[in-house]
Parts: sequence; C-alpha cells; structure tokens
Amino acid sequence: MIYKSEKRSGIALLLTVFFIMLITMSLGVGLKYINSSSKSMQNESFMLQSRVIVDDFLKILKTSPDLAAVKDTDTLAIFLAQSSLLPFENNDVKVLVQISSARSKIDPSILLDKSKMELFKSFLINKMINIEYADLLSDVLGGIKEDGVYNTDIFNEYPDLFREYLASAKHLNRVNEIYMNKYHDNSIEAVDFEELFYMSNEHNRTVDLNYATPLAWQYMIGCDKIRAESIVEGWGTYTSTDDILLSDDENASLSKFNVSFFEPIVNVKISINKKNENAVIIFEYNITSKKGSNFVFKV
Repeated sequence: MIYKSEKRSGIALLLTVFFIMLITMSLGVGLKYINSSSKSMQNESFMLQSRVIVDDFLKILKTSPDLAAVKDTDTLAIFLAQSSLLPFENNDVKVLVQISSARSKIDPSILLDKSKMELFKSFLINKMINIEYADLLSDVLGGIKEDGVYNTDIFNEYPDLFREYLASAKHLNRVNEIYMNKYHDNSIEAVDFEELFYMSNEHNRTVDLNYATPLAWQYMIGCDKIRAESIVEGWGTYTSTDDILLSDDENASLSKFNVSFFEPIVNVKISINKKNENAVIIFEYNITSKKGSNFVFKV
C-alpha cells in the first residue's frame, strides 16, 4: 500500500518527538531512582520503582500528539512499525519497550459458542491434537456448573483449578500440562497457544485482521500454515476482505467471527533489568479513550 508522503513524514516526525519525550520524561525519573538504590534492593522496592517508569510512560501516552494522529489503518500501521521495539539504557539499567496490536489474537471465551468450538476441533485435528483438548478448555472456560456436570473429570482431580476464563499464560500452561498427563499426548507442545489466545477477563473482543497472527488465521478460516503466513505478509494494508483475496469457503468461515480492520488498542510490554533484578509490566492502551487496562506486573 502507498501512503501519502505528507502523512508519512508527519507521522515519522511525531514519532521522533515521541521517542525523545519517552527518554527524557518517561524513563529518566524512573531510571534515576533505580540507579540510586542500594545494592541490597528488595523485589518489592524494585517493583515500586518500576511502577514509576510505567506511570510516567502512561502520562506520555495520554498527552502525546503522536498517538492523537493515529486515526485510521494507515497511521496505526506506521506507528506500530516504527515503535514496535524501543530499547533504552542508563548506566546498568536496561529497559525494553515493545508495542504491538492488542487485537491480533482470539478471545478464548468464544469457544463456548458451538459453531466456533467445532472450528476449533477442526483446527486441533489439523494439528494432530486430540479433540479432548477442546472439551478440557470448554470446562475451564465455562464456569462453575450448578449440576456439577462437565465434559471431563478435570475438576475431580484438580478441584482448585480456576474455571471462569483463561487468566494468564501460566494458567494456560497448567491446563496444557494436565492435558498431556491425562491423555498422554505431547503433540500439543508443537502449537504455541499463546500466539492463538489473548488471555484476559474481558470478552467479546474484535480481531484486527491487519495484525491477526498466523495461528489465528489458521483457526478462523481453516487454512494451513503457508496460507496463513502469506496473508500475514499484508500486515497493516488491509481495508476489506477483498484485499485479502479469500475464497468463498474462507469468507464463510471468517463471517462467524467478530473482526475489523482498525482497532486502535495496543499491547505495551516494558521489561526492566538491573543486574539480578528484573521486572516485566504488560498492559493494554486504548489510543482513542486514552486509558490503560489489564495491567500485569511480574518481578
């Protein structure tokens, strides 16, 4: 896709301003605090100091004219292309900021819908995974049943296992371990389900087809890996399904999902490292509403 030159140069200039502001305002104070800390700094203290960086970073996001310029498919694509990986370093503190679309993956809760579950079972079959994995996920996603009737006996063996939604990558890995132990099927290890599912307590999420992962495409339209990767090559350039050149069957399958071509919501991952101390902060940022949500802190 060809962008208008004035739009491209304007966004590039704004992103340069964003980059400078990020260094001088968002990271400067936080890095100063961390560098002045004692060598015996505890995890709790490190987490609080890391939060300084995140808070200042959020202030920049909320007030930056750069993000105000992101109003359509083209400007979002340019922003993500130029700000996907931002490394910073101050003395012995290293910070890496990664920004990506927060609508590139599937909301696991849609598997509670019968038609989408059938598509998921077909996806599993194509990956040589037993469809019992689908039944297991359905139980984990379906909440507490008053009658105590589930598709599997997973909660008899693991009564404390959370059963409202997939809460985190750790939760998903636990479910996968249970599946492998119960059904003696290690083929599940060949599929990176973290690239398919976006884990959150929020549901009914729309998939931005400009950034959908290859696994998301394989699931939604029932295609193979090569076909999915060829679609992903059009990253950020799609405005309609006509641009993707889907077959009639692929269009019919895709019509079952809630999709769009512009979702101005980004996933921000900030990794902070100082010698033996590490912190990772992940959150969503809605460019339109200027709000952060779904914060996860790992220290």
